[in-house]
Amino acid sequence: MNRTALYTGSFDPITHGHLDVLRAAAPMFDRIVVGIGVHPGKTPLFSVEEKTGLIAATTADFAKKSGCRIECATFAGLAVDAAREQAAIVLLRGLRDGTDLDYEMQMAGMNGAMAPEVQTIFMPASPGVRHITATLVRQIAAMGGDISTFVPPEVGSALRAKFSKAKS
Repeated sequence: MNRTALYTGSFDPITHGHLDVLRAAAPMFDRIVVGIGVHPGKTPLFSVEEKTGLIAATTADFAKKSGCRIECATFAGLAVDAAREQAAIVLLRGLRDGTDLDYEMQMAGMNGAMAPEVQTIFMPASPGVRHITATLVRQIAAMGGDISTFVPPEVGSALRAKFSKAKS
């Protein structure tokens, strides 16, 4: 049986919150595809190639231990279409709080109506990472703040490099 999940987001950058969800889900699936959303109206900090590299570097250890393959793919349309393209049976979604739950329940309902064969599974974030958002991490990094408790070292280095170039 091929148990594939699709975990979508911008991952700009990947944070300890994202990794918490992936780490918890990895033992449940044979394969998790990290679906990197590409939207023409948005200008991400990191390129798809950079995001893919950071995701691979930060998930390799626990993916290997769990026996789950973690891969990356881009998508520009609906998550359910990306799930079908990846042969995913599950859309994996992380929850930080009740606000996330309200939004994600609406999305799960719409996705279920469009693709009843793809289930949505919610993974609650661990208490220690619930406050982390990629947007806030980028803002703190841009102002030279300490982001070491929010992202892995590889991501912190990449953020510092991005913002030091911007200041040059």
